Amino acid sequence: MSHHPAFTLGGLCAIGGAIGYSRTRSRPSLIAGLAFGALYSVSGYLLQQNAEYGAPLAAVTSALLLGSMGPRALRTRKPVPIMLAFLGTLGSAYYGKLVYEGYYGV
Repeated sequence: MSHHPAFTLGGLCAIGGAIGYSRTRSRPSLIAGLAFGALYSVSGYLLQQNAEYGAPLAAVTSALLLGSMGPRALRTRKPVPIMLAFLGTLGSAYYGKLVYEGYYGV
């Protein structure tokens, strides 16, 4: 079941990047959205297949999303960066917990 959030986050990032591109013609938004969407989708697939590196990949992807959008959210106070930083925070907490549990056997 832990693959569902990864697929959801992947879809949201990809759709957000496409919307950002369509509204402002921002290529970095499109590239970043598709890249984060692809990383989340790969991690979701790995989690679905019970592969070893699914949760760590999702945790790192979430941390990268938080690290890239957190400062922008604080600086601009716009809703999209705030939402993406929030999703990065939630993903980091959820998948960080899964990695911790898998590593320590809790």
